[in-house]
Amino acid sequence: MEALEQVQPKKVIRVKGLRKVYRIGDERVVALANINLEILQGQICCIVGTSGSGKSTLLNQLAGLEKPTKGSVFIGKTNISSLSENRLAEFRQRHLGFIFQSYNLMPTMTALENVSLPLIFKGISRSKRKKAALTMLAAVGLKKRAYHKPTQMSGGQQQRVGIARAFVTRPNVIFADEPTGNLDTKTTLEIMKMMVRFARKHHETLIIVTHDPELSDYADRVITLIDGEITSDVLHTPVYNWNGDNAPASDSEQAAPAEGPPEADTPDKETESVLPILMEDPPALPLDIELPDRIEEKGESSL
Repeated sequence: MEALEQVQPKKVIRVKGLRKVYRIGDERVVALANINLEILQGQICCIVGTSGSGKSTLLNQLAGLEKPTKGSVFIGKTNISSLSENRLAEFRQRHLGFIFQSYNLMPTMTALENVSLPLIFKGISRSKRKKAALTMLAAVGLKKRAYHKPTQMSGGQQQRVGIARAFVTRPNVIFADEPTGNLDTKTTLEIMKMMVRFARKHHETLIIVTHDPELSDYADRVITLIDGEITSDVLHTPVYNWNGDNAPASDSEQAAPAEGPPEADTPDKETESVLPILMEDPPALPLDIELPDRIEEKGESSL
């Protein structure tokens, strides 16, 4: 019997001759110098470097948050460097997710509303948004916090809401900018394992930018930047890897919708005991949620 050909992972991000120069008065500061890079679908990639190394600038370039001085960034077949601001915004809504160091939750919205927000931009009905958001909140151990606002949650809980929001649309690529920078050691480990589990579950590309070299232990690949240049790019065996083989039997079970907001000051004693179980089994979105057909635009292609 002939050996089956090994399927090669798809290149989801390609960076060609990327250069970014900032002008500060009469001075030119080279933040990135001739970066060439390819990142594969489903890869967990950690970009590390000290302050001023260019790692955050590189993330901004990869996510289309800034225009390069020279060179290009492709996500799938789309050269995002050439898109207008409006088309970039649409592209990010369709394909990208973001996790921030400072959480960036809307302070006047509940956890449920924050997680639902990306689905509004996709035209999902209110009932389906609520169902999907509650499922995601249950998956990160915050079912009982669904109707709490950010000020009623700890930093770790807020970051879990941020993770649920980033993954709820099933993006192709998730960018995490110093995702554990404001968290203690115990919560950092929980957050890192949670992000890895979700990314592995749905074969999504996760790009983590950090100054903390210990976070790179969770990555398949570690890229080191110094003074705007890649000085090291190595494949890595992560200390924690989730492939779903040990997933509980409840993989397809839906989280029961919460009936209404709990009292704001009621301690969520169940959260810590429920979290490890829920984290072991990040559920798929409900099967009846169908996103609108993607509108093909000039120069764009589905990933």
